[in-house]
Amino acid sequence: MPREDYRGLALSGASPRAIELYEAALEEHLSFRGAPGTLVARALEDSPGFAMGHAFAAYLALGGRDPAGVSAAREILARSAALPMNAREEAHMRAIEALAAGEIERAGAVHSEILAEHPRDVLALGAAHSGDYVRGDVRTLHRRVARSLGAWTPDLPGYHSVLAMYAFGLEEAGHYARAEDYARRALEIEPRDVRAHHAMVHVYEMLGRPEDGIRWAGERAEYWTGDSPAAVHNWWHVALFNLALGRRAQALAIYDWRIRPHMDRSLSMLIDGTALLWRFELLGADTGRRWGELASRWEPHAADGYCAFSDLHAMMAFAADGRRESAEALLGAQQRRAGEGGTNGEMTRLVGLPASVALRAFGERRYAEAAERLGGLPQLAHRLGGSRAQHGIVALTREEAVRRAGRPAPEQRLTGT
Repeated sequence: MPREDYRGLALSGASPRAIELYEAALEEHLSFRGAPGTLVARALEDSPGFAMGHAFAAYLALGGRDPAGVSAAREILARSAALPMNAREEAHMRAIEALAAGEIERAGAVHSEILAEHPRDVLALGAAHSGDYVRGDVRTLHRRVARSLGAWTPDLPGYHSVLAMYAFGLEEAGHYARAEDYARRALEIEPRDVRAHHAMVHVYEMLGRPEDGIRWAGERAEYWTGDSPAAVHNWWHVALFNLALGRRAQALAIYDWRIRPHMDRSLSMLIDGTALLWRFELLGADTGRRWGELASRWEPHAADGYCAFSDLHAMMAFAADGRRESAEALLGAQQRRAGEGGTNGEMTRLVGLPASVALRAFGERRYAEAAERLGGLPQLAHRLGGSRAQHGIVALTREEAVRRAGRPAPEQRLTGT
């Protein structure tokens, strides 16, 4: 007997219990909290033929910046190939196949097809939103959500997450007042929506309101804090607010107590730790033995060549800690990737590889070379993926390279501080 999810979409191979677990996993995944993978595994244990359960597991595997997720997703695709599926579920599998091949644009096109017919497919919307973010496609990031938003009503499960996605997309496009409005609306429905809190701290950062950002985060900490990657990332933002106010000791304390203990869990947390310490590096501040620890954690990924954004942060650690062999291994992997197809191949060729070469020069105190190499990259930095706050590190590094090379400082300090 065909069954449906909580938004009326047909599901193949799922028992009522599996659907209940699937919906609970969706709620956690879209709100950036909890352990959705555990819930999805339980749903599949209950209903091994649950097509969208397998699709969800594959999306989770591909959601990080670790190439190990590709193998896991392909195994899931192979296991589920013979399962009965409807047209929507088959389309999800095609999107996953494209993501596993590194073709994020093709996956996004499939997601657009799904959403045109099923605008309440919140898993497709979330996966597409993530792909737009990884590609640095600021326009599509909010416009895609806007196209689906009209099909949603406040009584539908997941509505607050759609509002939060829209809020973040609006913020990245520079529509800060509207972003704040939608983030607050999401939080009125679900105060524990970490995605909506994340959109809010971005608004405060882009508007240059660090004191308000710290106050907001502190007043609502019980709702968003924890050990999820998104919660750790929000602490990263709080650390940046403190740096903006000149409170270096507080920012470093956040690194030690809120970021450092979790960096072995995912590359996103390792990226946050590295991006924070690099800002201390640009300030000429001593961070003790922390760079050595970070560089050691990056070394297993030196030859990944999988994600230009990750590579950039790995090079920061290698440059700061003087690990030339690791830096060379990373550049070699990037050169190979730049010669290949796929979304990341283009990202690496356009921005990732030249930025990494510049960072190596900066670490070796060849500041004039670093400044020259970084000169044209701030305009392309969005092609690395990540948020405006994250890829602003390219402009900040160029500014400091210019200063250390003894040239006149640029007229305007770019965002991301």
